Amino acid sequence: MLRGTALAAAAVTLPAAGPLRARAAAPGRSVAVFGGGVSGLTTAHELIDRGYEVTVYEPLALGGKARSMPVPGTAAGGRADLPGEHGFRFFPGCYQHVPETMSRIPFAGNGNGVADNLVRVEATTAGFPNLAPIVLPVEVGGLAQLTPEVIQSTISGAVGFIPQLPPAELAFFVQQMMRWFTSSTERRFGEWEYRSWTDVMQANGKSTAYREYLVNALTRITVAAKPHRSSARTIGTIGEALVLAGTGLVPGYQGGVDRILNRPTNEAWIDPWVDHLRGRGVRFVMGAKATGLQFDGGRISGASVSGVGRVEADWYVCAMPVERTVPLLNDSILNADPSLDGMRNLEVDWMVGIQYYLTTPTELPEGHVAALGSPWALTALRQAPMWVGDFAARYGDGTVRECLSVDVSDWDTPGILFGKTAKQCTKDEVAQEVWAQLKAWLNTGTGWLRDEDIHSWFLDPGVHWDGGAAVNDTPLLVNTAGSYDHRPTSHCGIENLFFAGDHVRTHIDLATMEGANESGRTAANAILDAAADNAARAPIYPLFAPPIFEPLKQLDAQRYRAGLPHVLG
Repeated sequence: MLRGTALAAAAVTLPAAGPLRARAAAPGRSVAVFGGGVSGLTTAHELIDRGYEVTVYEPLALGGKARSMPVPGTAAGGRADLPGEHGFRFFPGCYQHVPETMSRIPFAGNGNGVADNLVRVEATTAGFPNLAPIVLPVEVGGLAQLTPEVIQSTISGAVGFIPQLPPAELAFFVQQMMRWFTSSTERRFGEWEYRSWTDVMQANGKSTAYREYLVNALTRITVAAKPHRSSARTIGTIGEALVLAGTGLVPGYQGGVDRILNRPTNEAWIDPWVDHLRGRGVRFVMGAKATGLQFDGGRISGASVSGVGRVEADWYVCAMPVERTVPLLNDSILNADPSLDGMRNLEVDWMVGIQYYLTTPTELPEGHVAALGSPWALTALRQAPMWVGDFAARYGDGTVRECLSVDVSDWDTPGILFGKTAKQCTKDEVAQEVWAQLKAWLNTGTGWLRDEDIHSWFLDPGVHWDGGAAVNDTPLLVNTAGSYDHRPTSHCGIENLFFAGDHVRTHIDLATMEGANESGRTAANAILDAAADNAARAPIYPLFAPPIFEPLKQLDAQRYRAGLPHVLG
């Protein structure tokens, strides 16, 4: 599934029996990283740069959910296979860790490494049923300073386009967001964390536009989370970051509000990253899945890895999704650190992509597309116009000129074509239903999407059918109300065991590439701490907090400790 033979050839040949030392390293410096997604690659990157000997064990594909993949059998005439992916990549301006890592990955012709493969998106398209779509600029520009008025104006402008939204409800939504901006840390973690976004935004009793578009749709397309169950603190955190990125006034939020890669993800980022790490000395073992951890004398003494056998190292990093990490936490480990048992309470949901390959370019504006209120919470991106080179000359059989990549964020609501949820549909029905919803939400007055233009489509192979039932091998963590209590930090009560992944506590607080990257950095730093290593720590970038709100936050902290509500209610 990865560039096929290239990675297979790079896999390490392993002995049939006996424990494998993760690397022949100086005492105390060998690291076994289980999982080669963004968090595992980041951990490896930070540690190899500090002189550690790192081996990454990955069962399927390096890059994890962030990778792209060739569609088998679609190449002809010396071209590459059509590019498929788990879902399109989105790099908002509030991302700080991922771009910094990218800048340290060499790429031919780029002065700033892979980071120069990020290109700014200047507009987004919002679609509604039976209404003409609206094209909105995402670059604000022209602002002089960050003030409460600027922030309120940015929020109003970002959501004020929603049709049939009563002005009073828009004003209430903005007020609730300002309540978040001025809430103290104590209130955010003590109150907002345990309330749902629907509850905090008081959706019940409001208009259909408020409930369906403002509260539900914007949440679903942003974080693939159900607003009636999602932690209001998580939604508020990413909402604040996106609003501040939208002002263009935060120094650390560079590169514009919205960016995408100028090539398929593996070409633009993952393959150069793996090549760089391999060149630095990281060893990758493919087809290797951690199946057990052995606990002895207060430490992890070894790990069982499929296709390998027993692996021994000084430090062990579980850089896998939470649903694959939990089975490794045996009774001995949980007795040593009972807090880890909380990971069993974390929940995952489906957010999976499908690509449509078209013989004629659509007239959809460049940039992201949101079908607001669509049953399956669809978002999309025209990729060919923003990628380098001629798409038809580079990929497929020469007739495909457009790649429309679509994310399906709701797999539990009946669709408009078959009346079934995505999970109840067959593979073909999923493709038909997604296309039908896109047309219903985007074609009013435009005719942008035409059936006759479809050459083929490709659904993320992480979704497959077993006995007629849909199965997803790549679900996404969702931050339900109160779930922060169950999420681990990178280190735990076991001296040489560490965690990385989008379920680990991070500043971005969301299942994203940014969260995965930050968690890889914190895992590397935790190893340095445990090893009493004086090497420079990997930089960690907190989200920006406008200083102008600090006095109000201090006042709110006093009110919260006194049991009083926020001044805005």
